[in-house]
Amino acid sequence: MSYQPPRPIRGLLLTPEDKEAPARVHRLRRLGLGDRPDPALDAFAGHLAQLTGALYAMVNFIGEDHQFFAGLCAPATAPVVREDGSRALIGRMLPRDHGFCPHVVVRRKALVLEDVRDYPRFAGNPVVDDYGIRSYLGAPLIDSCGMALGTVCAADTMPRAWGRPGLETIKALAADLVVRLERSAEDGLPL
Repeated sequence: MSYQPPRPIRGLLLTPEDKEAPARVHRLRRLGLGDRPDPALDAFAGHLAQLTGALYAMVNFIGEDHQFFAGLCAPATAPVVREDGSRALIGRMLPRDHGFCPHVVVRRKALVLEDVRDYPRFAGNPVVDDYGIRSYLGAPLIDSCGMALGTVCAADTMPRAWGRPGLETIKALAADLVVRLERSAEDGLPL
């Protein structure tokens, strides 16, 4: 008989409980946001990727059981090839327990992870293994009612020193975008 060390438990990371999820979904619907891509939000994500130099940038709305990238900037190259040789397609939807945005929404604070592997709480997240994400910068989209609707975030496949400038940039962009989203919903006009 030989001893085999236990394999790491995938998903050991516990996604925080999100008691506001039902109210958030209702608020997103009232604002005309949620589970549909928006070209203006794609352009916003593209601008964010350019500002930060990140490979990926997203405007992410968090539902009860999933997250949806209504704005997405991702490389147009082939899908990510995992260590085992399988491929992962970058899409607009992720389960709620994948990624770091659900933590930002529940905490209601920006999150800077220069190298996710340095943080045991985040190193086991599926996006680290499935998509090779190594760094993350995100800020919550908090509307005028105080509801955290989702996030604006950037991510990369290599460690990044986001620093104070990155944090200030992501927070300012999130605040600006939330004003634009609410104004667009009030006026019934596109972003």
